[in-house]
Amino acid sequence: MTDLVLANATLVDGRRVDVFINDGLIESVDAADATGATTPSEQHNLGGALLLPAFAEPHAHLDKALSGDRITNRTRDLMGAIDAWIGALPSITITDMIERANTALDMYIGNGVTAIPTHPDIGEGIGLRSVEALTDVRDTNRADVDIEICGLIMYPLAGTAGSYNRRLLTEAIDLGLDLVGGVPALDPDPAANIATTLDAAEEASLPVDLHIDETIDPDVLTLEVLARQVIDRGFPNPITASHCVSLGMQTPARQREVAMLVAEAGISVIANPQTNLFLQGWGVEAATPRGLTAIEALHEAGVTVAGGGDNVQDPFNLVGRADPLETASLLVSAGHLSPIEALAAVSSEARRVMGLSTTIETGNPADLVAVTAPSTQAAIASGGTARRTYKAGRLTGSSEQSVRRFRG
Repeated sequence: MTDLVLANATLVDGRRVDVFINDGLIESVDAADATGATTPSEQHNLGGALLLPAFAEPHAHLDKALSGDRITNRTRDLMGAIDAWIGALPSITITDMIERANTALDMYIGNGVTAIPTHPDIGEGIGLRSVEALTDVRDTNRADVDIEICGLIMYPLAGTAGSYNRRLLTEAIDLGLDLVGGVPALDPDPAANIATTLDAAEEASLPVDLHIDETIDPDVLTLEVLARQVIDRGFPNPITASHCVSLGMQTPARQREVAMLVAEAGISVIANPQTNLFLQGWGVEAATPRGLTAIEALHEAGVTVAGGGDNVQDPFNLVGRADPLETASLLVSAGHLSPIEALAAVSSEARRVMGLSTTIETGNPADLVAVTAPSTQAAIASGGTARRTYKAGRLTGSSEQSVRRFRG
């Protein structure tokens, strides 16, 4: 017997379908109102809602989420955010991080998310507390959301000065990291930082997701260093570069050159429009840069580009609703993507970065989101669209939209 039928759903290509789900997998996708092969134990009539592969939030900081009401970024730029967070570390407990992360997860899941890589800090002042907190969050929420823990190792990382951070990284891997991360552009020796990170990840057989070039300074281009190292050593594991802001500050020819290297290296890129729009460009009084990576050049080179929400209501981003459709809207407005491209960036492409299924097809996991909207453009434009979230064919969250006018 089929466990669930999502009836009367609309796919992105306009087809109206019934999706049959059994044992957490998509059993079949049939024309709406067609006679199914089996009788469902439960049916949800979606009323023509847009049905998509569930959103993934490809770049998050659950340890920092919802801390902005008590941690102030006085300069409102990246270093101001870093300094504010470091200053608050003595008051940040494991319990505090778990509570805020779980509250943020409620928001993400209600907004259609079933997968999240999160970057807990590892380094002086925080030690492994963030990893311990988010390991608890990952394990207790496993039925509803796939959380991957990407250790955000602090700098320096190489040489004698980096010995403490390297030891913490090893201990974090032993605790159960899913990916190895870091911030090589802020290290005194970015190339050595990258080499050390890749060494550790390769030894542990882990993927890598690095914060790369969060700056509008065109002279900083760590992305190229990363791509060349990955190519030269034949790094065997998946690798992602998040942010890559300075690539957007290069000439078109230079963008294309680096994008081709990134494609050759097999590196995926995550653009984080909301946080970068907030943190970048302070002090530039005319023609302020948007702080986004060179999405068009990366697309033309064949690079997978996903859209991330990054920080949510913390010193790095004062706003944010934990909503991939908010990210998609910003990718349309600030990144000049079409609505279909923007929606793919937070759905299929974000899932591709995580190695998850990207289509609604027989045999794929039934990780889905139903959005009450007549089209992809309407889904993005309406912002607070009602939606239902399904993880392995089980309804795990929902959000509602209610806008009323009362006439006198």
